[in-house]
Amino acid sequence: MISFMNSIKFKQERPLVDNLLARYEQQIGQDFLGYRNHVYRTITYAMHFLDGCSEFEPTVETGFVYHDIGLWTHHQLAYLEPSESVAIADNAAQGWGLDPELLRGIIHWHHKVFRYTGPYSEVIEACRKADWIDASQGWLRKGISRSMIRQVELAFPNCGFHKSLLRLAKDYGGSTLVGGLKVTRGIVKW
Repeated sequence: MISFMNSIKFKQERPLVDNLLARYEQQIGQDFLGYRNHVYRTITYAMHFLDGCSEFEPTVETGFVYHDIGLWTHHQLAYLEPSESVAIADNAAQGWGLDPELLRGIIHWHHKVFRYTGPYSEVIEACRKADWIDASQGWLRKGISRSMIRQVELAFPNCGFHKSLLRLAKDYGGSTLVGGLKVTRGIVKW
């Protein structure tokens, strides 16, 4: 079902996303629903920036399923490269036919602080902005109104996602502070 919210569309169901995430549900464990909803929110924002272009939707969906997956598959705070490797391996093994460089770029650059201007910039930039909106819990809006962000968050509740990131930073880093520094050094790109 597609809903319309003050010029932003969102899908309540994304079978591709749910099928891909199901493969990792046990590894993600207690964080599964929070991560699933984070993925749905970021896809919603990215597809808004891409004007709903269906050509890119499967790659955007897949990229966001995998963008943080290394936190759970590799138990690492510097999770970009592990997330990329899992996505690229699954793409090849399953024969999805997605452009591996675009898939890698969505994952690799999603925490870039400044505008991305390299290859596939339209899609990667849309995904980068989408993740910053959700990672900041709407403090950074990237041109999307607060009311639209609230509506997306109501449709796909946080379910403790941001708290799980703090917990993982502490678990993998020894403390929230040390883990936070490791995450920042490991994933933020300028």
